[in-house]
Amino acid sequence: MVNTGVSPSSHGLQEQGIEAATAWWNLGTGRLTEMALQRKEGVLAGNGALVVRTGEFTGRSPKDKYIVRDAYTESTVAWGSVNQALTPEQFDGIWTRVRAFLTDKEVFVADLRAGAADAYQMPIRVVTQKAWHSMFGRQMFLKPSLEALATHKPEFTLVFAPEFRCDPKTDGTGTETCVVIDFSRKLVLILGTFYAGELKKSVFTILNHLLPERDVLPMHCSANVGSHKRVALFFGLSGTGKTTLSADPHRRLIGDDEHGWSDAGVFNFEGGCYAKCIRLTQELEPQIFNAIRFGCVLENVVIDPETRALDYDSELYTENTRAAYRAQYIENAVIPGVGGQPSDVVFLTADAFGVLPPISRLTPEQAMYHFLSGYTARLAGTERGMGKEPQATFSSCFGEPFLPRSPLEYARMLGEKLKKQGSHVWLVNTGWTGGPAGVGSRMKLVYTRAMVNAAVEGELNAVPVTPDPVFQVGVPQFCPGVPNEFLNARGMWADQAAYDVAAKDLASRFQKNFRAKFGSVGADIAAAGPLTD
Repeated sequence: MVNTGVSPSSHGLQEQGIEAATAWWNLGTGRLTEMALQRKEGVLAGNGALVVRTGEFTGRSPKDKYIVRDAYTESTVAWGSVNQALTPEQFDGIWTRVRAFLTDKEVFVADLRAGAADAYQMPIRVVTQKAWHSMFGRQMFLKPSLEALATHKPEFTLVFAPEFRCDPKTDGTGTETCVVIDFSRKLVLILGTFYAGELKKSVFTILNHLLPERDVLPMHCSANVGSHKRVALFFGLSGTGKTTLSADPHRRLIGDDEHGWSDAGVFNFEGGCYAKCIRLTQELEPQIFNAIRFGCVLENVVIDPETRALDYDSELYTENTRAAYRAQYIENAVIPGVGGQPSDVVFLTADAFGVLPPISRLTPEQAMYHFLSGYTARLAGTERGMGKEPQATFSSCFGEPFLPRSPLEYARMLGEKLKKQGSHVWLVNTGWTGGPAGVGSRMKLVYTRAMVNAAVEGELNAVPVTPDPVFQVGVPQFCPGVPNEFLNARGMWADQAAYDVAAKDLASRFQKNFRAKFGSVGADIAAAGPLTD
């Protein structure tokens, strides 16, 4: 093996059984960009960003995700359709062939770490076939110092080999694509897909399993902090506005997607952001727009081959266009991404039926109900197999695909921390108003920002609320910067009888999902959900 690059660690690839022809170690952004261009992995946009295509897969492949089932994971993982199992023997067979596959290849090695809080940082190693995947890893995760690189010993190694294909007949996989975590070997294999989001979500899944053992709640949320050191968390699935709403010019960004909540406060798992950029404009999202520059990786964004101008409005390749960039590219970001205890927790949902209130305050029981439900309209493109129309979904803890443990375990931890800190909890609908998708209109971002800012700055704490007759949540009677009529979801519909039908239909969906998943949960939490009678 030929090693080249910056400070190869004394803990080499051979110790992990990898014998590639050439290993490029810890290359910087400039060198990786050069190599990606030389290898025709992407092209350079006019603003300096590297534009790449992810081929067949423009989103995650949740049905191709596995965890090795062994003595360690047997009793700690919630096995089922979300957490599918491979045997240690099946993993051995795949790993043996992957190592053989890499023997005559070039690989790029990035020694990084996850976790901005020193007490909870996890050293990782990312081994990739593509220069741009290594660049993505370096954008998303935290970089050790040059001195630390010399002795870097990864706790987990992630091997990203998109050109390798599994054999379902012998490997136990459903397709030729496979994303598998072996917690005992501390090894992740990402095979048969070029979509870089699998890399970041694999690390998130690892931390979701490990951190609860240390009394740290891992969360699928963004976080920011205001001028009075009021920290806010924003939970929500892709497309609900976590990145957009947390990138606020008037507040400091802690992180855009994944955090831990410890007794010391919150901390970012990553050093970068992974923003959706479909229909991105400088006017509405200036911080994200200005973060797309040299060093940023753009996935599946349409680019003019001559002018190198970017078309953020185009869905030619996918609606799930993405930008990966360092957190410090966001003006006034908190570096490192560490904050205090949250004063406010915001649950974001993009309600395709257009019936949920734009903003509401939740009781502790309602907070547990909606956290376990995790309702939104999952938007097209984030995962394989999604159609163009929004689809109603319930994803426990607003991140069920990434939770190895039972959702009840994470919900219990959240409830304890909310009670201890006295945090306020809000439900914000970033979806539709005045009718369902296709009839009504998408919530105006300027109104959503006004409502969220009022909530997280404490301006709504003393505002009287009116209980919604169907969803039971407390709707503020007024909000600075928002017309009063906009707060009334039913009143925004021209046909209010049609609203009643749609609201009852969504309420029944909530109840059906909750009974199926959490029938044994306490009666007080179950009663906090929507009503159908």
